[in-house]
Amino acid sequence: MVRGISSGCFAQAAERHSTALSFSLLSAGYVLYLLLGAGIFSAIELPYEERLRQDLKQVRQEFLDQNECVSDARLEELLARAIEASNYGVSVLGNQTEPNNWDFVSALFFTSTVLTTTGYGHTVPLSDGGKAFCVLYSLVGIPITLLFLSAVVQRLMVVVTRRPVAYFHRRWGVSRARLAAAHAACLAALAAVFLLFIPAGVFVAVEQDWSFLEALYFCFISLSTIGLGDYVPGENDPEGAHAHGQLYRLAITVYLLLGLVCVLVVLETCCELPQLRGIKQRFYWDGGRDPDSETTNIIDSDHLTQEAVAAGDSPGPVPASIPSVSEQAASLRRHGNNNVNVNLNRSLATTPYTPAANSDAVNGFFS
Repeated sequence: MVRGISSGCFAQAAERHSTALSFSLLSAGYVLYLLLGAGIFSAIELPYEERLRQDLKQVRQEFLDQNECVSDARLEELLARAIEASNYGVSVLGNQTEPNNWDFVSALFFTSTVLTTTGYGHTVPLSDGGKAFCVLYSLVGIPITLLFLSAVVQRLMVVVTRRPVAYFHRRWGVSRARLAAAHAACLAALAAVFLLFIPAGVFVAVEQDWSFLEALYFCFISLSTIGLGDYVPGENDPEGAHAHGQLYRLAITVYLLLGLVCVLVVLETCCELPQLRGIKQRFYWDGGRDPDSETTNIIDSDHLTQEAVAAGDSPGPVPASIPSVSEQAASLRRHGNNNVNVNLNRSLATTPYTPAANSDAVNGFFS
């Protein structure tokens, strides 16, 4: 028994150390991935940034040379005001036909990006009251949005993932793990087609200066809630090319909300794969797992009884249906040993000895 207990403790310690080692490797790998991404982005984007800066300096100098009546300081002030206004979503280009940023549909688009934590940053509150209300609105709205999305995804998971996998598992008799993996792959492929490639083609047809890569980039950045804000539909439309601009903005809002729900369903389907569960367990820590409610009640009752006895008070009646942990362990050991001895004696007393059928082969082997 002592050997079994020691081997069990050794196995648990080895498992804890293995989990800690896996988590350490995961943390180190994540940091290396961050550093690798930073190095690659710096190597790719830094030359373009330097080239753009040089082009802007050259254009500015050419403007000053051609317009000697404009001083460098006045031009600097104008550019600073224009950049500040652009950061607040107000452009100095084509203001006569530019739509308002805070009409009802545009405000609805803004609230959807705030509550889903996409946050393009192309439109921001201008006043102090708007900034204060944005903070309070987000504090209440983001948890509600997370609750709403969780409820929607949970209901869709039953219809989209769990029932189809269970049905085909009963119908075809294929392994549930293989069916779940195939189902997740098909679901991811359908999501990529209907949420990325087809909408990207639509944006290429509607937006005048977007390439297919830029439209696909916008769809992915938006549905993954990254929301960099460098590409926003309908923003670069100074001549009013969209005859139904409000309807267009509303359709984009609906697309982003429905697309986010579909992406969450795909991610939840992938997270429920048995293969991924086994991988995740290698990095999780089980030392903080709480016992269930019944075990907690038994342990609390046992502790209260021991404290009352130690204090000299009457512990009071203890329900016979829930004995203490120590009493359960002692009872199991006592009855278990007695049952083993009784069964062994019965078998020795009632079972007659019969020679084995291949006793000749056994005797020949030992002789």
